[in-house]
Amino acid sequence: MAVQKADGGPPAGEDQNRGKEPEEKQERIPLPMRNPIPLSASQEAAVRDIYYARVRSRCVDEIKDCALGRTFTVSWACRDPLHVMNSCMKAHATPAEYDAAREDWFAGRVERQREKERKARRKIEQEAFLREWWGLPEKDRELRQREMAKLKRVERFGGYAAPGRPRIGEEGAGSGSAGGAGKER
Repeated sequence: MAVQKADGGPPAGEDQNRGKEPEEKQERIPLPMRNPIPLSASQEAAVRDIYYARVRSRCVDEIKDCALGRTFTVSWACRDPLHVMNSCMKAHATPAEYDAAREDWFAGRVERQREKERKARRKIEQEAFLREWWGLPEKDRELRQREMAKLKRVERFGGYAAPGRPRIGEEGAGSGSAGGAGKER
């Protein structure tokens, strides 16, 4: 079993950068602020998954001790290792760890965007191939351009503003009038 450092860090002798790529390989965009604007439910779920994985990675030895050779067990059979595992996970499940998981999620947004673009390009290539193979008519040029423009859009945080709501930096942002609420986009 690993011995935890007094400062609350990973157990002694473990690599501090386990599971992280070198800085020169991974392109990082700085966070807009320490606690960024709210994320959507799916984005928060992704942050929670990273958070849980980080906490579990800190308690690998305790989890192994508890699960060793047990495919089915009653709760009292491994009570002591279970308590050790749970206390380790509680010790590492801190708000600071959650903030670090959130920062990791934001750091990976460039790679997620690239992966999304790769998949979309592959889809377009496959569709063009199938149209050519089966002799189907070409897609409308305008529709193709819209799909390519959609690929270029960056990931949004916090959703879209309601129509007619004053926005910072636009003319009339401080007027507070509701006259624009009925306008079409």
